[in-house]
Amino acid sequence: MICYEHPLNERVRILLRLEDLFDKIAFFSVKDTAIEHHAALMALFEVLDITNRADIKSDLLQELERQKQALETLRNNPNISESVLDQLLQDIHSTFRNMLNIPGKVGEHLRENEWLMSIKQRASIPGGVSEFDLPSYHYWLHLDPESRCKDFDEWLSPFLPIRDSFSILLHLLRSSGKTSNCVADQGIFQQTGSGYIAHLLRLKISEELHCVPEISANKSAINIRFFPSEPKQKVKVVENDVAFELSFCHL
Repeated sequence: MICYEHPLNERVRILLRLEDLFDKIAFFSVKDTAIEHHAALMALFEVLDITNRADIKSDLLQELERQKQALETLRNNPNISESVLDQLLQDIHSTFRNMLNIPGKVGEHLRENEWLMSIKQRASIPGGVSEFDLPSYHYWLHLDPESRCKDFDEWLSPFLPIRDSFSILLHLLRSSGKTSNCVADQGIFQQTGSGYIAHLLRLKISEELHCVPEISANKSAINIRFFPSEPKQKVKVVENDVAFELSFCHL
């Protein structure tokens, strides 16, 4: 099964983008080659752009506090594992405290690094980080991998509370999903009315069906159309019925 996620508000959209970028950083930053470390640094610059929003820190703090209060009401619920609940509340408390300890604006330590900002500025130009444009960066990419990894640890460390925050929130969001089996009649599925409340849609489809969904949704309607996965085919909705799983997730 392949899972497709579709955010229904800006906050969830940002969390999913951050998750994707941090996954790339985690993958590439522990590698050895200069090309992989370059990819990790470019992803880190994208994280910096997203966290440049002045309210992201306060948004995450408010949401963590709201989830903490909601979880506290589940005490003594026979359907809830007390040990799991305690661990989750402990993680939220620890992450909340670490978020409060972030000095100033998120990513300020990178913005104050003139060398990194010169690379970031050049990176916005196609081919702008060539060795003749940034000889000092070219030199850094030729340092031993251990040295570059040490630099990444230093640059990433202040971002870890942000990573832990959205990891908790996305875990809670995905765990809240109510799943139903659906069928797209001749490749088209529509649902209208106020029968759902969601911040995130999760759609799972068998990879054997060789089609991909195009999802559009708002507070009153969901529209899903399935197209052939082969890029060379003419872009038109598949003609056969498509079975899939649809989950409505909300915080």
